[in-house]
Amino acid sequence: MTDSIATQLQQASKGLLFLSESDAPFEIIHWPAQGELTPAKLLQLTGHPPDASVEVVTVDKFFATPTAEEDWHDQEERETAKRFQNLVSILKQNLSQLQVYRVGSIEIDVYIVGMTPAGDWAGLSTKLVET
Repeated sequence: MTDSIATQLQQASKGLLFLSESDAPFEIIHWPAQGELTPAKLLQLTGHPPDASVEVVTVDKFFATPTAEEDWHDQEERETAKRFQNLVSILKQNLSQLQVYRVGSIEIDVYIVGMTPAGDWAGLSTKLVET
């Protein structure tokens, strides 16, 4: 992954928390080129058991709530929504074949992954708790 992409993702996600029953930060992920990224390959790369449940969703669906600007939002909430919009924009501009992989249930590991121009897999990870 180019330093430029990593730097952009790091700056865009710094201080952002994905809100769920636990508010978790984002971490940069990078895997050298290994062909197509399938759910089975993702489980292998992340050290999850091969029978772990994986849900694949679009980036737009995953970020629908945090990027929405609502009339009832205060200034801070509007700024946070704009920061999430910027993060999604950077992901889409720099990574192709972008997907979100949700691994597990209740305590969910999330991997927002796409392909860099060099053919590596890169993106962000975070954790959610949904009961």
